[in-house]
Amino acid sequence: MDIRTLHVNDLELICRHREEMFRDADGKDDVLLPMTAHFRKWLHPRLLDESYFGFVMVDDGAPIAGIGLMLIDWPPHPMHPIHEKRGYVLNVFVEPDYRGRGLARELMKLADAEFVRRGVSYAVLHATAKGKPLYQGLGWSGTTEMAKSLELSAVQVCSDASQPRPK
Repeated sequence: MDIRTLHVNDLELICRHREEMFRDADGKDDVLLPMTAHFRKWLHPRLLDESYFGFVMVDDGAPIAGIGLMLIDWPPHPMHPIHEKRGYVLNVFVEPDYRGRGLARELMKLADAEFVRRGVSYAVLHATAKGKPLYQGLGWSGTTEMAKSLELSAVQVCSDASQPRPK
């Protein structure tokens, strides 16, 4: 088994892994298919400029597991009082035939090391119910984060995000 860094040619692999990860968490195609189409457009430039990075595990030439990583611009915080970035872990996925072998655990250890290499002292992730025991076993814990979905009009959803917003 080999481990390599992600590159732009992994666009479709990452999109498939992300979609399957959410499908495993009971995601439905009416949400996942448009999400993947928009994610693909979002991801491509970030793979090009390497602001989205990570690792893929390969067995006999076939990708079997992957992890995505990002650095998030974040103001100094009590959890990282002298740093203005957080690490963010996303899209951890292991192909079903390879699960239960510690591959996700190995990917998470690589993520920790990569964040430290980049000078990041604090990282976050959003866990699925299936992933939570793995992360807890690696020392991750819940935070005080809360979330809320906001309703956008069709005009807002379709508008170009680069356009200035009315004041």
